[in-house]
Amino acid sequence: MTLIREKLTLPANETKLLLHSCCAPCSGEVMEALQASGIEYTVFFYNPNIHPQKEYLIRKEENIRFAKKHNIPFVDADYDTDNWFERAKGMEKEPERGIRCTMCFDMRFERTALYAAENGFSVISSSLGISRWKDMNQINDCGKRAAAPYPNMIYWEYNWRKKGGSARMIEISKREQFYQQEYCGCIYSLRDTNKYRKSQGRGLIKIGVQYYTP
Repeated sequence: MTLIREKLTLPANETKLLLHSCCAPCSGEVMEALQASGIEYTVFFYNPNIHPQKEYLIRKEENIRFAKKHNIPFVDADYDTDNWFERAKGMEKEPERGIRCTMCFDMRFERTALYAAENGFSVISSSLGISRWKDMNQINDCGKRAAAPYPNMIYWEYNWRKKGGSARMIEISKREQFYQQEYCGCIYSLRDTNKYRKSQGRGLIKIGVQYYTP
């Protein structure tokens, strides 16, 4: 596949971006698109929702591997799962794309915005929105809410799915043979995905097994 991308520019004539990354498969196209446009950016990995820790470490290491390949700065933030579970109390039975996901995006973007403010970034964004399994409006609302307390900060709402972005995401994942996670990330997503798979007569998810192949 020929990777043809439009020229991207950051909002408000800003020159660098802090990119929250959820995983290598989702961020691969975003990262390469930013580089193709000559945009300076840093990857910020803060995802305390990912469960179990084995899954978290695999996703993080895949992201680090890809960042190193492209010489992109990578910030490895905390895996503060206790904080995440505390905020998720009472939402354990909520469905995907519901209020628990809003809480999760809020938490991750709040930390992203804080790091940005403390380290000279005026624009933040996330690779989360490229996934067709996510509600882009929900993600953008959370991003804007996280940036709002900082007067000069902008959450960049760029639609990474458009103009072939989603297809390129899959193509890059196959090319790089990324680890292919089979659920969103949290313990409740794992629970519900396994429940669905069982209802369809499929085997349960095996952590650390599935990879994209060319």
